[in-house]
Amino acid sequence: MKDERGIYYHPNPRERAVRMYVRERYGDVEFRLWNRDHPQIWEGHDWIAYDDIRAAAAEYAKRGTGADPLEMYDLEVAKRLLADEG
Repeated sequence: MKDERGIYYHPNPRERAVRMYVRERYGDVEFRLWNRDHPQIWEGHDWIAYDDIRAAAAEYAKRGTGADPLEMYDLEVAKRLLADEG
């Protein structure tokens, strides 16, 4: 899907108020979260490269927090959306 912010998907299809925007920059896929109920998330966070997300996920795993940042960031979906956009 696409709107004025760019190309996006819903990381949780049942939660339509949350969108994950994707773009390709310098050959890397980047992500940026938007939440209708919390607009400060979009305003306060920039685009994040997938490699940085993977590094953060590894740190979370070392700490044993149980949280997995990769659940929201789907590289395959992002690549497909970007390829479809052309």
